[in-house]
Amino acid sequence: MTLSDQNPDLRSPFATADQLLGRGLFQEAVLRYREALQVFPQATDAWFNLGYALRRQGAYRDALDAYAEALKRGGRNAEQIHLNRAVIFTDFLLDDAAAEHELQSALAVSPRFEPARLNLGNLYEERGLREQAADCYRSLTAAGSGSPYSLEALARLVHLHPPTSPADQILLDLRNAAENRKDIDDVLRANLFFALGQALDHLGHYADAFRAYSAAKSWSHRRLPYDPIKTEKEVDALVDCFPGVMSDLRSHGESGFQPLFICGMFRSGSTLLEQVLCGHPAVAAGGELDLLPRIAHRLSPFPFAASTINEPAASRLASEYIAGLKERVRTDEHGTRFVTDKRPDNYRLIGLIKRMFPAARIVHTVRHPFDNALSVFTQHLNPRQFPYAGSLAGIGHNFVQYRRLMAHWKRLYPEDIYDFDYDAFVAAPEGTLRGLLDFLDLPWHHDCLQFQQRENTVRTASYWQVRQPLHAKSSGRWHNYLPELEPLLAFFRQAGIDAGP
Repeated sequence: MTLSDQNPDLRSPFATADQLLGRGLFQEAVLRYREALQVFPQATDAWFNLGYALRRQGAYRDALDAYAEALKRGGRNAEQIHLNRAVIFTDFLLDDAAAEHELQSALAVSPRFEPARLNLGNLYEERGLREQAADCYRSLTAAGSGSPYSLEALARLVHLHPPTSPADQILLDLRNAAENRKDIDDVLRANLFFALGQALDHLGHYADAFRAYSAAKSWSHRRLPYDPIKTEKEVDALVDCFPGVMSDLRSHGESGFQPLFICGMFRSGSTLLEQVLCGHPAVAAGGELDLLPRIAHRLSPFPFAASTINEPAASRLASEYIAGLKERVRTDEHGTRFVTDKRPDNYRLIGLIKRMFPAARIVHTVRHPFDNALSVFTQHLNPRQFPYAGSLAGIGHNFVQYRRLMAHWKRLYPEDIYDFDYDAFVAAPEGTLRGLLDFLDLPWHHDCLQFQQRENTVRTASYWQVRQPLHAKSSGRWHNYLPELEPLLAFFRQAGIDAGP
């Protein structure tokens, strides 16, 4: 939101702050906005911009306060302010009740505010409230606006209630929108094709589903191609900067509990594992957190700067991380021994983790390479964060580099990294889980395997899978796509990766 035109005299004091915000210099922008707002506190748009800058810095509570000030002072587009507050509560502070309150407040201000309705549906999905979510999406599609939000709702409806026949009208509407709408952006078109692929997969039309997934990838990644040489250099740098174990490090960030890092390839079973573990009274679920990536981003140039941090710096970073965990996750002061940080790509940050927390335990989720690759291919991962996900070739190459880096970490920390095999778990749940609990020095607890009954929030693409009883349907799913995956099989064999039968 740009500075309000309601009082031209307010333009000058905020001009520098607006420019800094536009350049992405959020820390400097925050300072300028605060200085100017001390003199001109009635500038409601500046309060909004301050909230946005604070949010981008990770100062979420302060951002909420700034947005609240904009509302209190009668800021324009109050529904948009409530929506921004809802996103903070949902994505960063894990407060579903507050998020729903903000979304309902936005709709009270503007009942036809489609972004709030769509976000409310997403929130209901994450909480496992299928029909409430579907009602939100139906209200958007029934409005007949043809807007991007109504098309997103259509895609979600197809996922919630898959068609039973290729002739179902909802499937025809989805295909028509994906293939023929000329006025939608690449991200939305990709979402429509992903939903089409999932619907066709549900119907058993695997060749057609693969074509839909391929179209989705081409739209989502066409401006952000994968650079395999860059990935190899990044892995080389991590291996070179963390060549061995620093034996003189001590534990940091004393808190009464330990962070438990769950990482690996995306779509390797980490969400399911976290759901299982948080059934244990000694484990609290943190979800996919941005704490470590934010710390790594500040250690520039990374990874060299991360590999050379001294004891006082490591202690400060560990304390900052623990404070972030406490802000986001509710723990039992006496019963919680572990809080999970389930961000799969933290496998790249294991060297930093072990600098900050020398005694940290790391659970590495693994599954069959083909199922893992296929699952990545069929999901809409952010192309800026995951450029490799745009093609089977990119996924295969990145998988090989991931394996190379994990082999390095496991050579350094063989006692602290535990491989948890998704396929073994779905085949023999109790025996597989007991091995992990032994690694964590936790006793067996029967509620761990009742995860599908848990009334909590899951904020990943797996939120419906983990609400089902344990099954092995996803193990071996790649056989349905064997003709399309044959080039990847050949690549894995050449790279020495045993994909099994």
